[in-house]
Amino acid sequence: MNINDLKSNDEIAWCPGCGDFGILNACKKALTAINKQPKDILFVSGIGQAAKLPHYIRCNCFNGLHGRALPAAAGAKIANNNLTVIVTTGDGDCYGEGGNHLLHNIRRNVDITVIVCNNQIYGLTKGQASPTTDLGYETKVQVDGVVLEPLHPLEMAIALGCGFVARGYSADSEHLSWLITEGIKHKGFSLIDVLQPCVSFNKKNTYEWYAKRVYKVNADASYNPQDKAAAYQKAAQWGEKIPIGLIYRQEKETYEDRRGMNRKNSLINEDIKDIDISKELGEFIYP
Repeated sequence: MNINDLKSNDEIAWCPGCGDFGILNACKKALTAINKQPKDILFVSGIGQAAKLPHYIRCNCFNGLHGRALPAAAGAKIANNNLTVIVTTGDGDCYGEGGNHLLHNIRRNVDITVIVCNNQIYGLTKGQASPTTDLGYETKVQVDGVVLEPLHPLEMAIALGCGFVARGYSADSEHLSWLITEGIKHKGFSLIDVLQPCVSFNKKNTYEWYAKRVYKVNADASYNPQDKAAAYQKAAQWGEKIPIGLIYRQEKETYEDRRGMNRKNSLINEDIKDIDISKELGEFIYP
């Protein structure tokens, strides 16, 4: 499979220069690297600019409710072990509305890859502060500046025991495609937070702002992503220097392993022709 096989006919609705374009390109490169057919790949999203990304790749796609992409993705993977399941979500969708689902799916450790397009703002609704907006940043709603401390997703994920924690940068799609490929290969829940400039509504965290700060943590051969204490220190670094790369990795038992699901047929292959669910469905149908 090559990138042309993944081309969608949907018209892209993002602003020119949006950081989501780099993430879209990185996803396509990663999918060609793992060499799976579109029918074997499912993209799941919720609501937001990031949630549009699955429309622009010719694979299976499911749009859920705001913040509810993760339960749908986990359910799809549990029902079909052979499916590669990727979630594209935003900082508001995943860390705000979907925060509870993020916590418990990290605990559950289903084998899915979650890509968070983190532009530190609500872009679809034109510029309110999100959970990752910097302290003091002024928006049309937070006119005196954000007064809440920003959420630190990488520190949180490591503390919760997530087995694959990474940060990418949308302007470096080659590096990001490597991270996505590694996240897909990792057996278990993978979180990839992607720094993604919003050219319309975030006037602070711009391409120029990031270009002065980001550096690749894995360029240092002495850095060991299996060292949890060192990973936590890297995850906490923000300001004049911002690390990108594979921050933390730990192999651990997945939900599918614990339930013995990898030794059984996928649920979708079960013979259901003699199962009648009309009675159960009838409870939800009113005359």
